Amino acid sequence: MTRLSVAMRGIVTALAGLLAVTCASATAQAAPGPSAPADFVALRSVDPTILQDIRYFTPHNFVGRRIDGYRQPLCMLTRPAARALHKAQTRLLRQGYTLKVYDCYRPQRAVDHFVRWAKDLDDQRMKTEFYPQVDKTRLFADGYIAEKSGHSRGSTMDLTIVRLPAGPTRPYVPGRPLVPCYAPRDQRFPDNSVDMGTGFDCFDTLAHTDNPRIVGEQRANRELLKGTLHKLGLVNLAEEWWHYTYEPEPYPDTYFDFPVSPASLAPSR
Repeated sequence: MTRLSVAMRGIVTALAGLLAVTCASATAQAAPGPSAPADFVALRSVDPTILQDIRYFTPHNFVGRRIDGYRQPLCMLTRPAARALHKAQTRLLRQGYTLKVYDCYRPQRAVDHFVRWAKDLDDQRMKTEFYPQVDKTRLFADGYIAEKSGHSRGSTMDLTIVRLPAGPTRPYVPGRPLVPCYAPRDQRFPDNSVDMGTGFDCFDTLAHTDNPRIVGEQRANRELLKGTLHKLGLVNLAEEWWHYTYEPEPYPDTYFDFPVSPASLAPSR
């Protein structure tokens, strides 16, 4: 074999290897992730009038950064849960209110992110706002963090009520001084929600829906939300005024892990 032939064979081999690596990389990037079952929908496709303030897509949450699995600020639910919210919205609109969701379907990878954060006792950046009176070592024992969440089954949502016309909410700016989530409404982080007595995701007993210390307008607002949703099969979690689950759940024993993204849903949904 000539020296030129040897050189040419080396060049061809190198090019073939480079092509194989490139193709493998392209294939890996194009590989589809897990997708939702056929009866999952984007809430906006069922009711575009419900406001969406998806907190785990932003750093304004108890972790202090965007949560794993939230690729878009999108509410995704099973179709029966979304239809129940649409019915609730219809009733509230007639009374001069709108629903606003903070979170809906939550992938297991997001729950895993919460668990890792809870075990990192040195990360206390958001304590002043979200868990000022709770020692971080108690988050699992007190039930604030768990390794599984009903949100991952697709029929649970976190939500509130906003009086119409809905005003804007000041954007969260990381680094600004934090205020306890149970502070008076004019002192805690501004939210265009009606006053529920605490902010969303407040790790405190004041967030318990029927806490006797919540009275007057705050109590009335919680009862409006609970009374409207309960009639439509949406059941409240007693420890969190914002947390509701549609029953009967289509997937009571399945914890999904597809990302929060339109790509997880079929185009027609």
